[in-house]
Amino acid sequence: MSELTDDERRVLDLVDEEAMLADLSALVGIPSVGGTPGEVAAQRWCADRLRVLGLEVDEWEIHLAELSADPDFPGVEVDRARAVGVVAVLPPSDDVAPSTPALAFCGHTDVVPPGNLDAWTSDPFVLRVQDGRAHGRGVCDMKAGVIAMMSAVDALRRAGVRRTRPIAIHCVSGEEDGGLGSFATLRRGHRAEACVIAEPTAESVIPTNAGSLTFRLEVPGLAVHGSRRDHGVSAIDKLAVVQDALRILEIDRNTDVPSEFAHLDLPWPLSIGMVHAGDWASTVPDLLVAEGRYGVRPGETTAEARAAFEHAVAECVEQDPWLRDHPVRISWPGGEFAPGSLPSGHALLADVTEAATQVRGSAPAVTGAPYGSDLRLYAAAGVPTLQYGPGRVEDAHAVDESAELADLLACARVFAILATRACKKRSD
Repeated sequence: MSELTDDERRVLDLVDEEAMLADLSALVGIPSVGGTPGEVAAQRWCADRLRVLGLEVDEWEIHLAELSADPDFPGVEVDRARAVGVVAVLPPSDDVAPSTPALAFCGHTDVVPPGNLDAWTSDPFVLRVQDGRAHGRGVCDMKAGVIAMMSAVDALRRAGVRRTRPIAIHCVSGEEDGGLGSFATLRRGHRAEACVIAEPTAESVIPTNAGSLTFRLEVPGLAVHGSRRDHGVSAIDKLAVVQDALRILEIDRNTDVPSEFAHLDLPWPLSIGMVHAGDWASTVPDLLVAEGRYGVRPGETTAEARAAFEHAVAECVEQDPWLRDHPVRISWPGGEFAPGSLPSGHALLADVTEAATQVRGSAPAVTGAPYGSDLRLYAAAGVPTLQYGPGRVEDAHAVDESAELADLLACARVFAILATRACKKRSD
């Protein structure tokens, strides 16, 4: 393992924890729930902040209708009237010709809704620091990561290191419901030789992701008065028949798990998250609509995953006398998260592992993640990408969402080393 250079030590000394906390407080204070005006406001804040930090910023209005017409559009799950793209570049030193950024850091600024506000200890959109942890909606997923990558590149700029290659920061929105921000960024032509997405990874390095799809089941029944339940067919009861088949499918799909995912009890889960049935308490419901999440295995196309799901449902429908004549309808709304991976043997994995080891004093685990992310969009565009960032996915989307301040600082320092080394690379 190489020793830190004087330039690297100088950059590390300039990573400003106090400034990071102030920036994190400001960004958490913007309620950037997907599809709300706050989503745009958070992107605008990032653009303004990156300009103040001395980077060259491309800020543009995303044409949603044009983007959604693209055959490869990843889909959305919320309605939005506007979206804004933000890419900032720290250019090479004055006497060096422009080139493709040697490294990009990517982070999303949209967050999921806070849910029941009474369950939170304090306002989810006011940063609360307690016992070495920062709390607030989006702290973990993934505003701490966004602030860490900004701080790292700012430290590099202020250190006055001579740079032969640009370093980029991609701030995106719409990640939680499909990835339209990263899709728009890549369609605009922004690229890098490698990319680190600052999603929460619990000190591990994640070079491969599973994918996920959203499914909708429309289960028919036969309505009658509740006092004559035995003369009708409850759509709720028929969902139970389908659920049994889906549980078997989930078990079958989670056998022969690749080694990167062996640490997970259930690498590609299948779960129902929403159920709507009935319109009157004393009526047997004649329609149930259920929506859920379905994991896509690495190396599997989303079309193959859908086919396996539809086949499992069709088989159980054929075996049930009612469903055989009144089949379940399946559709696939929302975002489409394909699996994605860093190419085997790519140097980015070794680079991140070495920098993390130098900062933390021990080598990080290298694991796969069961959730979908923007990694697959960068990988599909030919940009080698992995994930490394502050926080744990267990704390994402949770009440009193949080991340450790020590983890935030450590990740910013890892990013600072990566940026310092990348900006000195030769352009091939």
